Amino acid sequence: MTPLKFRDFLQTPIRQPLIMGILNVTPDSFSDGGQFLSVPAAVLAARSMVDAGADLIDIGAESTRPGAVPVPAIEQCRRLIPVVQALRSLGGLTISIDTTSSEVARACLDEGAHMVNDTSAGMNDAQMLPLIADRKVPVVLMHNQGSPATLEAPPAYSDVVAEVKRFLRERLDAARQAGCADEQIIVDPGIGFGKTTAHNIQLLERLSEITTLGRPVLLGTSRKRFIGEITHTDAPVDRVFGTAATIAWGVANGADILRVHDVGPMKQVVQMICAIQFSRKNGFAGGERGL
Repeated sequence: MTPLKFRDFLQTPIRQPLIMGILNVTPDSFSDGGQFLSVPAAVLAARSMVDAGADLIDIGAESTRPGAVPVPAIEQCRRLIPVVQALRSLGGLTISIDTTSSEVARACLDEGAHMVNDTSAGMNDAQMLPLIADRKVPVVLMHNQGSPATLEAPPAYSDVVAEVKRFLRERLDAARQAGCADEQIIVDPGIGFGKTTAHNIQLLERLSEITTLGRPVLLGTSRKRFIGEITHTDAPVDRVFGTAATIAWGVANGADILRVHDVGPMKQVVQMICAIQFSRKNGFAGGERGL
C-alpha cells in the first residue's frame, strides 16, 4: 500500500483491515532476533512480506521483549537508516518505524519513513508527539504497563479493558494537545505488554470496546507468549495457528491493522473473515451450494 492510500485508509470508516509485516533489525527480539541484521537480508524479508500481502512494513531496531536492554538512539539509527533508504528506493511501500525515541523517529522520517509506531504512546520522549504533529505523519499510540526491563513484574489491574481504554483516551488527548490531528492517530491496546495471559484474553474478548475510541485499532498478537501458554507451544514459530485464531477474532471485532510475522497465512485469515462479514456485498449470499 502506498503512503497516500494508507492516509486515505485512516480516514475511511468502512475498510478491509491491513497487514503490517514485522521486520526486526535486532539481535535479540523474542521471535526472529538476528535474522535480518544485514541490509540485504532485511530488504529480502520486506520484499517477501510485500509479495505475501503486507500493506505496511514496521521496522524496529530495539527489542521490546521482557528484560531487553535499551538501545541508544545512535545505534538504532545505525541499524535502521540503511534499511529505510533501501526500502524507500523500492517505492510504493508504507514504512513504519517502531521506536519510542524522537531522535530515531526524526532521522528515519528524514530518510523517507512514513509513520511511527511508539510502544510508549509518547510517554518515553516528550518530543515525540510534537514531532509527529510537525511532520503530520501517522502514529500508533500503544498501551504499555512498564518498560521492557520491568515487564516481568506481575501486572495488576482492577479492570484491564477500562484502564487500557482510559490510558489510550488520555494519550489521544495528549496527542491532540501537541497538535496532532485525529486522522493521524492509531491506537493499540498493547497485547502482551505488561499483561498476564488472562489480561490479554480479556482485552481480546472485549476488543470492540477499544474501537469506541473512534480511531483505527492496531492489534499485535503475533507469536506472543500468552498464545504459547494456552496452546502449549514453547517455540514462537510454532504459534502460527494460535496467532491465526487471534487475528480472526480481532478482525471480527473491529481491528483495523494486524501486526504479524507470518504475513501470507494471516492475509488469508483476513480475506476469509472479510468475505464472511461482507458476504452480500461480495456476492456470496443467495443460497448457492458449494464444496
